Order: sequence, then C-alpha cells, then structure tokens
Amino acid sequence: MSSDETIETIGMIGLGLLGSALSERLLDGGFSVLGFDLDAQRRDELVKRGGRIADEVTDMARECSHILLSLPDSSISTSVIEQLRPHLRPDAIIIDTTTGSPIEMTQLGEQLAEQGVGYLDATVGGSSMQAREGEALIMVGGDNAHVAACQGILNALGHKTMHVGPSGSGARMKLVVNLVLGLNRAVLAEGLSFAKATGVDPAKALEVLKASPAHSTVMDTKGDKMLTGDFTAQARLRQHLKDVRLILESAVASGATTPLSEWHVETLQALVDQGHGDDDNSSIIRAFE
Repeated sequence: MSSDETIETIGMIGLGLLGSALSERLLDGGFSVLGFDLDAQRRDELVKRGGRIADEVTDMARECSHILLSLPDSSISTSVIEQLRPHLRPDAIIIDTTTGSPIEMTQLGEQLAEQGVGYLDATVGGSSMQAREGEALIMVGGDNAHVAACQGILNALGHKTMHVGPSGSGARMKLVVNLVLGLNRAVLAEGLSFAKATGVDPAKALEVLKASPAHSTVMDTKGDKMLTGDFTAQARLRQHLKDVRLILESAVASGATTPLSEWHVETLQALVDQGHGDDDNSSIIRAFE
C-alpha cells in the first residue's frame, strides 16, 4: 500500500483464538484494525500488535464500512448485529466468520439486505494456527457484488477464497468441512491408539500413515499433539462439539443420514463432561485410551 493511499480501518468483533489470528492477518495485510472483545487480556494483545480498541461496538459501526465478526455462535452474532444495525453506515458490509446455524445466518443476511447493508457468511476452514499463518480457506456465502467489494479483505484473511453461493452457503459448507475434518481427527486418534495397543510404535505409525494413501492434513496438524499429549488449544474441543450439534440439527432438518456424527457428538460430550472442553480438539484421543 503506497504512502498516499488511505489505510482502511476494519472492525473486528471477537478477539479469541480465531479472531486474534484474523486480526493479525489484516494488520499484516496493510489494514488498520479497530477491535472489540469483552476480555481485557484479548484487548491488550490486539493493542500490542498494533490495533486499536473500540469502547463500544456502536463506535465501530460509525467508523468502519467493513466489520468482521468472530464469535462463539450465530445467536451471539445476531445479538451483536442488533446492536450495530441502528448505527451502521449506508455502505456497510458485515463479514461473519462465525461457525453458526445456516438458518440463522441466512436470516441475518435477509434482514440486513432490507436495510441496504451487505452480509457475508465467510466461514474459515482451518485452525487458528493455520489462519494466523495465512493457510486458511475462506468459504463465502453472499451477494456477488458484496464479495467483490470485500475481495481485498478476504484475500488478506486466507490463502484462498471460494464463493460457494448465496447468503447462508458459507455456513452450510463449513458444516460439511467440519463434519469430515472432525471425523478425520477421530479416526486418526483411533488409529494411533490401535497401533499402541497392538505393539506398534505410535510415532512410527504416524510416520507411515503420512507416507501412505491414508494420509490427511489432520496428521500434519494434530498428529504430534496426539502423540505428545500437548492439548494447548488451537481450536477448543467444546467448540467442535457445538459444531457437531449444528451438523445434527441440519441433518434432521434436511433428512440427511449421519450415524458417525451421532457417535461423534456423544464422544465429545463425554470428554467435555470430564473437564476437557477447553483443550485442543486433538484431545479426542483420550476417548480411545
């Protein structure tokens, strides 16, 4: 960005694992970031990285044409957007990276469209670590014109952006990705536990799996964490439990058959009940110990 260009300020509501990573991507991409989070430590971390903090989300609505959301679920997105709506600029576009209910996110898009405000459900494929390193996939649902208007922002967030359909499509695609990704983790955990039980060195098993037709990127991102028991969170197990519940809700609504996800939700719930909800989602290996 040349010195005579105005640096655009992007609003960022939610500075948790993913939100902080996306904020870093924006700052590294030449944008200014005005953030908001209820947690003081998260606010301080953004300031240390070069961002600013809004006193209220309504202040952000007045200053920023583009506002990103990275929140625990779509019900919280709905609540935050209700606070923003009376104060949004006429050219505003909300970019919602929250993994949430496709029905709720479609409704948000419709409601904001009535106000003349754009809404993209721009869900993120990848962990917070992958997002921080620029390796995430951005799956976008929304109007073509709004996607085009936000292309520079979306490019800063990840290595690839895929426009997958109208409003709500990004949320639906994220559930497809998370269904397959989560079960990949579970299968890897079972495989490594099976290897150990049958006398095969789990580290050697992981090495062989990576070189075999069974290879998946989950082995690259989560294999070592499973072997070492380092469950420092890149993406929390309780968040994936929330995602699997959304998957099952969508399955019931659509008539899809998801027996593996039904097992998965019970397994994740048991681990959360045992106190592992804030651990990394690779801690599913505990279910096989």
